[in-house]
Amino acid sequence: MTRVIAVTNQKGGVGKTTTCVNLAASLVAIKRRVLLVDMDPQGNATMGSGVDKNALELSGYDLLTKRATAAEVMVKTDPAGFDLLPGNGDLTAAEVELMNEIGREHRLRLALSDVRDNYDYILIDCPPSLNLLTVNSLSAADSVLIPMQCEYYALEGLAALMNTVEQIKETVNPQLEMEGILRTMYDPRNSLTLDVSGQLREYFGDKVYRAVIPRNVRLAEAPSYGMPALNYDKASKGAIAYLAMAGEMVRRHGTKKTSSAVAV
Repeated sequence: MTRVIAVTNQKGGVGKTTTCVNLAASLVAIKRRVLLVDMDPQGNATMGSGVDKNALELSGYDLLTKRATAAEVMVKTDPAGFDLLPGNGDLTAAEVELMNEIGREHRLRLALSDVRDNYDYILIDCPPSLNLLTVNSLSAADSVLIPMQCEYYALEGLAALMNTVEQIKETVNPQLEMEGILRTMYDPRNSLTLDVSGQLREYFGDKVYRAVIPRNVRLAEAPSYGMPALNYDKASKGAIAYLAMAGEMVRRHGTKKTSSAVAV
């Protein structure tokens, strides 16, 4: 059964795109079929997957404006091995064009319906703000994965994000649920990290992933080479952490392996 997960946080710099790219690669490595959807006009997930956002013939803009189908827009990433629906600055134009369209908040959900059954996981990289692109992402998703740093301001941002998720449930996607919270840039030597981590577990319980993503140089370097950390340096702490996170996610869902995927 396909799981569509929107990876979002309205606070920037929390490792949202890093999580999308590296989680996608890690799920492929444990033999799951994965589609990554870049809905952020910055196109960082596209570039981090080894695809030049400035040289795209088709992008998420064409998908949302019904100029092309998902099958026509998607590209295969190499060496990561997941499929990608790329995005770039044209997504901002799509948002403007759709402003007065009926059913505009469901465009992504409809576009993905044609290919949804081809994957075990569809990950959506959302913009770091609440706009029509984010609403489309949350409308298309089954659940929300929230990467966050263990710091005070992150807790404030999390409260606002949870309110947003509730509003989406009430208006456009009643089935939307919490996938989980992933602690990123984790430093166990920092007492504030441990305090915030404890508060998260107190309020969200087992929705907080046991796996944590440490600060890691290799993880930070990998996007500049257009590849996930797993392909850049599979022995790095960052790559290992995302593999652990992917394994934990798969165990939660109980999804079976697919024979077509190839392990790294």
